[in-house]
Amino acid sequence: MTPHEKINVGLVGFGLSGRYFHAPFLSVHPGFQLTKVVSSRPAEVAAFDPAIDTVASAGELFADGAIQLVFICSPNDSHFRYAQAALNSNKHVVVEKPFALTEAETSQLLELAASRNLIATAYQNRRWDADFLTVKQLLADNRLGTVLDYEARYDRFAPVDSRSDSWKELAGEGRGSLFNLGPHLVDQALHLFGNPKTVSADIRLIRPNSRVEDWFTIRLAYPDKEVTLKSSLMAHQNHRRFTIHGTAGSFTKGGLDVQEPAAKRGTLPNTPNWGYEPIENRGLLTTESETTLVDSLPGNYAAFYAALYDSIANGAEPVVKPHEIQAIARVIALARQSSSEGRTLRF
Repeated sequence: MTPHEKINVGLVGFGLSGRYFHAPFLSVHPGFQLTKVVSSRPAEVAAFDPAIDTVASAGELFADGAIQLVFICSPNDSHFRYAQAALNSNKHVVVEKPFALTEAETSQLLELAASRNLIATAYQNRRWDADFLTVKQLLADNRLGTVLDYEARYDRFAPVDSRSDSWKELAGEGRGSLFNLGPHLVDQALHLFGNPKTVSADIRLIRPNSRVEDWFTIRLAYPDKEVTLKSSLMAHQNHRRFTIHGTAGSFTKGGLDVQEPAAKRGTLPNTPNWGYEPIENRGLLTTESETTLVDSLPGNYAAFYAALYDSIANGAEPVVKPHEIQAIARVIALARQSSSEGRTLRF
């Protein structure tokens, strides 16, 4: 590619993910040109940018030879077939979580991409949450010593709405919190600590009238530490995010990253002070000698798009690597099996 050549991008879907997580970031990156969107709501696409074409089907998007990169932002059970079709149409692919519904589907997509010399990667934006960046920095600086006990959670209060017709609340493969929030928590843990020795899990439906799994606890065992990942959709108080204990200190952190609500307000990610958390969300570092409030590093989802451009334009290694995507799929598959069978499984 020439230095000034833009990568033409298409989105499959313009709901929460396409509209707020991808379109704003693609629009402010100088190397991407969002040109076409698959959506049944063309007015919403035009309201964001009237220059973007709207088509009714993914097939129309994949048939466009000018499109080089496709983001799959459709319902979970369509990710595999759309990503497969895009790769077979010679497009690079970014797939929203879950990347696929099974280990086998994950392998198939990654192998197809490799065989066609294309990039297929997962949108693991939560690596660039303010809280997780801060945790990474504390560990890199050895402020906690050797981690012994790590707990991370995404809790929400989201009771079942009988008036809602969202696919996310309908029974079916790939639905529920394990596939929605689980990939983020698992990716963060594996990114920090690598693959575990064993996986155990408990996955439940706890909300009145729920048709999808909405509560889980996953335990990843390592030779020197325990990692616990939790999520509940019936948490009236959902401030807690990280509790980490190490040989040199402990760190606790609450509050959700501010980038998603900022995007929903229409703020673009090139706005000054993007990603900065309010001071009340500061984490608490406790050691034998002191207790200190820790300012969070600013959240930066834009880093994913910068790395993606570097991979496509310059051949850099993808920031979310194939073996990492495969490992996430394996942990989720083992978690489901462990919960069903009531036993701990080797990774």
